[in-house]
Amino acid sequence: MFQLAREVVPACPENRGPVPGTVWLGPAILVAGLAVLVTCLGCEPESTASFASFETVWGARGITDGRFQKPRAMAIDAEDQIYVVDMTARIQVFRSDGRFLRAWSTPDHQFGKPTGLSVGIDGRILVADTHYYRILIYSPEGLLVQTIGGVQGERPGEFGLVTDAVQDSQGNYYVSEYGEYDRIQKFSPSGRFLAEWGGHGSEPGKFMRPQNLAVDENDHVWVADACNHRIQEFDSQGRFLQMWGTQGGAAGELHYPYDLVLDSPGTLLVAEFGNHRVQRFTRDGRSLGVWGVQGRGEGQLYNPWALVQDHQGRIHVLDTNNHRVQVIRPHAANR
Repeated sequence: MFQLAREVVPACPENRGPVPGTVWLGPAILVAGLAVLVTCLGCEPESTASFASFETVWGARGITDGRFQKPRAMAIDAEDQIYVVDMTARIQVFRSDGRFLRAWSTPDHQFGKPTGLSVGIDGRILVADTHYYRILIYSPEGLLVQTIGGVQGERPGEFGLVTDAVQDSQGNYYVSEYGEYDRIQKFSPSGRFLAEWGGHGSEPGKFMRPQNLAVDENDHVWVADACNHRIQEFDSQGRFLQMWGTQGGAAGELHYPYDLVLDSPGTLLVAEFGNHRVQRFTRDGRSLGVWGVQGRGEGQLYNPWALVQDHQGRIHVLDTNNHRVQVIRPHAANR
């Protein structure tokens, strides 16, 4: 019964205080966090306008090729091939127009399905095999080539419930997890543990379900801190840089941000599970517009988990509880 509840609603455990084995980042982080709050005073009003227009939709509910059963993560490669994982534990591959290409399944899925997916710097597919405490690394064709983790625990190299994995320009891996630990661990390209930071909490540098990661051109790590309803940025060593976001439904506010994409104009796209929308921000947290409302029709979303952007600038939104992908195109001024 608990397993089912965790799959349906965001898991936001109560604040339990510091977690043994995590890094305390110290008073400097509190000062930095206060600085972020101060700099936001007097910010320009956030835009309530839509920054994009609906273009098309593809996919439908089902378990056959090209259909979805509550899809929960997606990624896009250099050839604009889109990878989607759903509650059948299948990773399906599509062209950017939604045409099905191929699929494979994770080796074990009795106790839960993956909730994170990304493409590494060499084109390999990184799967957050959440309930098996590991990262599965595949070739684009679905051949399993590497595994990181596999043991539940709080020690370095062990994991709680893994949510995402990304690589920096040097090939290092960053892996996020929630549950008992709410932290990020860093590994070398070969899978050797290098560092960790975070811990359960709402202070700057702490997390409550870090659901998704992204790495920018400076190898800074951006975190969708879902149950704190905010975005955080760190350098490659885990030093806190900034955070922004507060819970709510107005433009500029966030409600369970589950995915983020650093798009080409130097802005940031966020999929909000709780607000049933996509929001675009500057990298210092000013809203540039929203798209989507709750519903079942075209141009409406129901608990979106993820999004990607193709080389044409189109945004593909994983409309999870509508079991489909919606495609939107930013307005010319927002590209």
